[in-house]
Amino acid sequence: MPLPPLSDLQYALFDWDNTLAESRSSLVAAVDQVLMEYHLPPWSESKNKRDRNLSFKDNFPNIFGAEADAAYARYRQIYLSIVDSKISSFPCAAEVLDFLSSQGIKLMIVTNKERCLLEHELPLLYNPELFSNIICGHEAPADKPSGEQIRYALRDYLPAAQITPHNSWMIGDSPQDSSAALAANALPIRVHQSIWGDDVPLPESVRCFADFAELLRAMQLAKN
Repeated sequence: MPLPPLSDLQYALFDWDNTLAESRSSLVAAVDQVLMEYHLPPWSESKNKRDRNLSFKDNFPNIFGAEADAAYARYRQIYLSIVDSKISSFPCAAEVLDFLSSQGIKLMIVTNKERCLLEHELPLLYNPELFSNIICGHEAPADKPSGEQIRYALRDYLPAAQITPHNSWMIGDSPQDSSAALAANALPIRVHQSIWGDDVPLPESVRCFADFAELLRAMQLAKN
């Protein structure tokens, strides 16, 4: 199914982890270190305890119980010490951002990640000035998969009742991203494979692309 006309698009909202940034290697390395320190199974096993409707951070009580706050603080410390050397962007991601920006479309980041981590990582990969707005975890009334995070990101730009799949796109890798887009009446666009392998059957309205190069070609066609 083709994309809506690019001339109608006003706002392109992007997820961060495994969408604009390959940060999973840092996450797994850091959380595995914390799990080892707490004498718990590695993330490949411990992740089965998570609630898929919660963010990575909000799942710590499901894994670490009463030690969740201390364990997350330790995770944050380790993550920040290693992410600079591990993080990378995905091929053609920067080209997609530049193309949309050149069309006068406002770019935003909508992520469940906490702000202190996002703000550390963002300048490692992209110019933060590319983005008109950035919403992180626990800043909106509810995080993804709720549509509230998208509505909150657009609150100063577009009334919630005026969000449509033509004027607002949510681009991410996971079921959380697609569910949030559908709940907010934005267009859900999927790139890559979900990092946790938790894909569910997708509604027909979700546009899926193997990578950013494929998405860029589709956007160029939508411009014509």
